Amino acid sequence: AQEPAADLVRRLARQKAEALGTSHPAHLIIGSDQVAVLGEQILGKPHTAERACEQLLQASGKQVTFLTGLALLNTSTGHCQVDCVPFTVTMRALDRERVERYVAAEQPLDCAGSFKAEGLGVSLFQSTHGCDATSLIGLPLIRLVDMLTEEGVVIP
Repeated sequence: AQEPAADLVRRLARQKAEALGTSHPAHLIIGSDQVAVLGEQILGKPHTAERACEQLLQASGKQVTFLTGLALLNTSTGHCQVDCVPFTVTMRALDRERVERYVAAEQPLDCAGSFKAEGLGVSLFQSTHGCDATSLIGLPLIRLVDMLTEEGVVIP
């Protein structure tokens, strides 16, 4: 059985933080990971322009939920906070020509769901919904501030 997407990103975020833990004692280490989910299908990083176009055309006019796993490991105490922050976008109706122009311009080959929200990717959205738009770029800063505060970090 396939691991649920939320569990996957939480696990990978934790593993990324833990991978650095032994070499960085007395530090707070952040790990994150993201997948895009269309229906029940996980859309990972496309790695090729052809696959990026396929993913975007598949998402055309539909809702895509981006799940961002976030881990904060305190290597002094061994305490690791882990969470998954969802953010949903409704994609515009996209045709092949527009998708190909976007992929050529942005090269989103290493991005979950084949787009970069911090760039031209936002032009592909009809609407967005979620508590933390920064999760869309792969690091949910609102949740991270909560975690850092719990570790005693004073943030203005």
